[in-house]
Amino acid sequence: MTSKPGSVAPTGATMPPPPTEPRLLRRFSTAERWVHRTTALLMIVAIVTAAFLYLPQLAELVGRRRLLVVVHEWSGVLLPFPLAVGLFFRAVRADMRRLNRFRPEDRGWTWRAMRHGTRTAGPAGKFNAGQKMYASLIAGGTLVMIGTGLILWFPHLAALDVRTGATFVHDWLALVIGVLVLGHLRMAVKDPEARRGMRTGWVPRTWARREHTLWEREQTEGEQEQEQEQEQEEGEAPPDASRH
Repeated sequence: MTSKPGSVAPTGATMPPPPTEPRLLRRFSTAERWVHRTTALLMIVAIVTAAFLYLPQLAELVGRRRLLVVVHEWSGVLLPFPLAVGLFFRAVRADMRRLNRFRPEDRGWTWRAMRHGTRTAGPAGKFNAGQKMYASLIAGGTLVMIGTGLILWFPHLAALDVRTGATFVHDWLALVIGVLVLGHLRMAVKDPEARRGMRTGWVPRTWARREHTLWEREQTEGEQEQEQEQEQEEGEAPPDASRH
């Protein structure tokens, strides 16, 4: 290996490649994914068992109706449990704060989505306004469903008119939640990268830049700050004092 005058490195030496940004971004932690999976499983069980209990055509296919009722009751009552456990994890609490804040850019996103569709609704944070509204509706609807469901589960605790009102609210709200969940699944089927993020926790940076521009920018700035802090720490490190 030879070197030429004025050259910094010997001829033929392999120069290190220029630094490139990571191709993937961490979107969800393990705790967040398990909260989503267990909640989704309980929700699907509750919806499916409700359909078999409510629709005569499906009810005829089930022989052990009492078992179906028990499964429906417990799947509904346990719906808040995964999130309650997830709140012990910092990543879950951080995403809850994001979902509970409707920021100025969310109002603009909602207006543009209503006029031109979600694909051209503009920049969004980690969760767009549609996802925030969906989460709020499902959370509020689930609490109402549990409350009215407990009245139907223990009818001796309420008067007849209360039970009648609870039945009306429970049945119609179940239909609304079912439609919302179907819409959520439809959106997920149309976006394989979003499904990948919920399955593995990672999403392509190009997808994040296109669908959640503000969040991708926030992550990039955080990475740059970490690199600068690391460089400063390396520059401030004391020289090696072990000399012979």
